[in-house]
Amino acid sequence: MSGIKLFVGLGNPGDKYIATRHNAGFWWIDQIAAQTNSNLAIDAKMFGIAAKYGQDKWLLKPTTFMNASGKSIAALANYYKILPAEILVIHDELDLPAGTVKLKFGGGHGGHNGLKDTHAALGTADYWRLRIGIGHPGDRNEVINYVLKAPLKDEQTAIDDSITKSANQLDALTAGDFESAMLKLHTKS
Repeated sequence: MSGIKLFVGLGNPGDKYIATRHNAGFWWIDQIAAQTNSNLAIDAKMFGIAAKYGQDKWLLKPTTFMNASGKSIAALANYYKILPAEILVIHDELDLPAGTVKLKFGGGHGGHNGLKDTHAALGTADYWRLRIGIGHPGDRNEVINYVLKAPLKDEQTAIDDSITKSANQLDALTAGDFESAMLKLHTKS
């Protein structure tokens, strides 16, 4: 099985959103960029902030806002002939407690607007997702307000730890060793 060639962190562009829960995917990409000494730069053709590392791997933070993330993902994937199964979308996940991280292939979008748009733009749900738990406010009417606010201090620490833990699986993800990565990510340490 082919490994990941395109890592996409979902979030919203702009200073006002940097510290919000909805930008957990951006935080992950920033961590990988630092880990791989990759220089993220605005790429207007790809509707995002992108960096190439290694021979054929890409990091991407769409600048289209969450609801139009697929436009950026499809632009880069189509241009560099990256298959959906070689894409990992990293996103915030309300249904997981802060500090939990899960890797999965395919499936529904669970109401996540960034995933909805990615499904539509790629024409398939068959791509990898790294779900970064941010917890749930407890009331579905509070969700929008919740994801657009910064996490509490202990939540931020837990999210940061889960990002570090999952970023440590970069080699397994690029090698296509998903079972090993899942085992390490889904097992409490």
